Amino acid sequence: MYRLTARAAFDSAHFLSGYNGKCANIHGHRWVIEAAFDGCELQQSGPQRGMLLDFGDLKKAVRALADRYDHALIYESGSLRDKTLQALHEEGFHLIELPFRPTAELLAQQFFTALLEQGYPIMQMTVYETPENCAVYAP
Repeated sequence: MYRLTARAAFDSAHFLSGYNGKCANIHGHRWVIEAAFDGCELQQSGPQRGMLLDFGDLKKAVRALADRYDHALIYESGSLRDKTLQALHEEGFHLIELPFRPTAELLAQQFFTALLEQGYPIMQMTVYETPENCAVYAP
């Protein structure tokens, strides 16, 4: 079995609506996402001979996920008032509305699903909220 990992980082803010603690307030993180890809068979011919997958492709796919969320306010649908959203839009802020609470756990699942839908043989997604704390999703 071979395992390849690709990692990217982004800075963004979020808050946990309805949470009883500091994370109910808007705060930022230096998020790091790490995708793990598994396989048993290396490619036998062509330019990718001896590779499970091309690291260039993996890095590009993981980087694209990170870039989409970089310098954004990530929020759950229905957690901000319409007037607040209107004001943020008018100011030109980069907002990402999600149909779920933006926890590290659910973001890991979201990123996993996005890479799977692109056809990558992803086995595990890790989302670091801080250098010491992460959530891992592996169905």
